[in-house]
Amino acid sequence: MQQFTTYGAKIHMDSAKPVQAMIRIYRNAVSFLIRVCMEQWEEIAQIKTLQARQMCVERLIHHTTNRPTVVYEDFDKQFYKLPSYIRRSAISEAVGKVESYQGNLRRWEKEKNGKAPGKPEAGYTYPVLYRKNMYERTGEYTARIKVWIRNTWDWMDIRFRKSDADYIARHCSDRMTFSPTVIRKGKQWFLQFSFSENVSLGEKEIQEQVILAVDLGINNACACSAMKYDGTVVGRKIFRMPAEEDCLNHQLNRIRKEMKQGHLHFPSLWASIESLNRHIAVETARFIMETATGFNADGIVFEHLDPGKKKSSRNRRQRLHMWKCRDIQSMVTCKAHRLGIRTSHVCAWNTSALAFDGSGKVERGIDHNHSICRFTTGKVYNCDLNASYNIGARYYIREILKTMPVTAGLDISAKVPECSRRSTCTLSTLISLNAVLAA
Repeated sequence: MQQFTTYGAKIHMDSAKPVQAMIRIYRNAVSFLIRVCMEQWEEIAQIKTLQARQMCVERLIHHTTNRPTVVYEDFDKQFYKLPSYIRRSAISEAVGKVESYQGNLRRWEKEKNGKAPGKPEAGYTYPVLYRKNMYERTGEYTARIKVWIRNTWDWMDIRFRKSDADYIARHCSDRMTFSPTVIRKGKQWFLQFSFSENVSLGEKEIQEQVILAVDLGINNACACSAMKYDGTVVGRKIFRMPAEEDCLNHQLNRIRKEMKQGHLHFPSLWASIESLNRHIAVETARFIMETATGFNADGIVFEHLDPGKKKSSRNRRQRLHMWKCRDIQSMVTCKAHRLGIRTSHVCAWNTSALAFDGSGKVERGIDHNHSICRFTTGKVYNCDLNASYNIGARYYIREILKTMPVTAGLDISAKVPECSRRSTCTLSTLISLNAVLAA
């Protein structure tokens, strides 16, 4: 499979005004071209390929020796000497925005659900700097880009950080590199490089696989359990970040206190919380990958999580809102695929609510501690580890049943009724299923 990654390299330059002028001209060109595409969409929509669409729009706006007159005469006058690669980048951006708008509009007219989609705008788009025409590498830590400077389009020198240039040379030299995009984050400027590589994922049989079942939690960053096909747990680890969690809770308490006093805007506090959450997500993903490689796992299994719909008590609702579970899963998936490790997701219902030994629902919040639970048998166990066992078991049960004929699956469901509903499967269900298969 083909995998795409991006890396933003911070750049230094003598003045940012030429880059700002280039971006302003580019966005104005995109706005102009959006209007052109909206008016000529019936003709453009009949063309299938992007390159043919670019040529179609160019015939409407750009003068050449063989094309002295065009429909939209103002484009060349308003954007004098605009480089051809900037023009084609703007055309691609405009065509994409209009195509998306037209598709959303057709769906809205069919369903009439909610408000009509807003008309496309240029927004905060940034130009792609095509190599040899808009971007050239001049040294190990230097390059030059074409910008609007001294009332013309000319080259300007930029410098990379040594750490960024070394990282790209060390880790991305064997990947296909695409043209960079110049972007701005706050007061800093970056060249965002895109890379492509071909990766091959493992093809082991289900009986030979070792998986890492991961439960992403609120109290603990994550709990990982390495499991085999027969339900044997070969290893387990829990990752905690007490200092970061304490700092995050302190910042959230400050915001709640200020809100009670009638204050509504806290940009510095929210920026600090966002940075802290990002750090927690990155460290959690790193720990999961280290654990997976340590146990030689062939797959990593997560839950299908949707924190936006998750119900919780009032004092924990804001903490759930800040939970970056999707970012963690995305980072782990990208890193795992590069190492040939597959990722999968299972149903999240009742993974924490049911005991892994099949004794039924558990009691949580013992002595106001949400990290432990009590089974109906009286056993006290870690909630996150219990959930990770059930996650791994559901993965194996699904993989076993989907390869069986329908008649054999019905026979097994009769002997192990929990298999018929994936939301009630636990580790004991997997053990019972293996016993039936062995018999």
